[in-house]
Amino acid sequence: MTDPISSLQDLANYCREEQEAVQRQLSELQALIRQTSTDVERLAQRSLHLTNQIKQMESRPESISPAELIEVYQSAMDVQKRLWLMRGQLEKFQSLEAQLQRYRETLDRILSLLATVQEERVTSHPNVESSLIVRLFEAQEQERQRLVRQLHDGPAQALTNLVLQAEICERLFQRDPERAKAELAALKSAVVETFQRMREFLFDIRPMSLDDLGLVPTVRRYVEALKDKVKFSLSLQISGEERRLAAHQEAVLFRIVQELLTNVRLHAQASQVAVRLAFQPQGVRLEVEDNGVGFDVEEALANAPRRKTIGLTSIRQWVEMLGGQLSITSAPGKGTRVTVFLPSSV
Repeated sequence: MTDPISSLQDLANYCREEQEAVQRQLSELQALIRQTSTDVERLAQRSLHLTNQIKQMESRPESISPAELIEVYQSAMDVQKRLWLMRGQLEKFQSLEAQLQRYRETLDRILSLLATVQEERVTSHPNVESSLIVRLFEAQEQERQRLVRQLHDGPAQALTNLVLQAEICERLFQRDPERAKAELAALKSAVVETFQRMREFLFDIRPMSLDDLGLVPTVRRYVEALKDKVKFSLSLQISGEERRLAAHQEAVLFRIVQELLTNVRLHAQASQVAVRLAFQPQGVRLEVEDNGVGFDVEEALANAPRRKTIGLTSIRQWVEMLGGQLSITSAPGKGTRVTVFLPSSV
């Protein structure tokens, strides 16, 4: 049988190697971001210069030949196309940077947790350590899969559509200027929408406010944004004396809120949902309750590993690894209430 202590050390070594690789990738990516930002700024200035030149030429058409005007228009379109492409590339690089930083932070937390486990290995149980290793690997892989799906379905597809729209504008510019103008307006709207979706995507990956402001402001922002997207009534209640928690506790509680509300959106068919966060002397209690269709808790938890779903299985693992308690109350037709308690001493 594999020695659990050796396995734990192997995992630590693997995580450190991953840390070094991620740091190298981040350094290379950040250099690309700086260079691309410079290129975008240069193209933006060039585009502005050509736009002003076109305006001047249009103000004195009698002194400008059609060929000259077409040449400048074509140059402007070429620059504009390159500018859209470079901006799309820059946003992609920045998104990947956020993803790598998130992965690096995950590795930092894993190594910190491993150090704690190794310090306490004399009194810990080997089976618990082996189970912890499996959970850490599974959580890491699930996070990677989720990010890849989000990148493919969201920003990557949106950027592809922007490039196609820019090419349509380019082809129409000489044949049908009015239609080209309309297409440019549509392209501008699409860029604004894509930018907003990118902001939401980055918020889902790692909200900056979680580090800067803490759990409560981040959950408030998330719930308020979600209210405009869901059909059910959503409320947030905060009780007790608000305080900052350990970084890993705040991250876990926020992810649990995300997972539970996602489950409600996809499965509950609820009309009312309440999120309650209570700060107590002994710890923090989170409760998410809905009046939806409910489910058989034992069956759902038993079938979750076979279905390889994240949801409740991940929540249970997160809570257990932090020494907390999880309670799920539900039945078909009875709604659902999920309660999580994390002790202050964790």
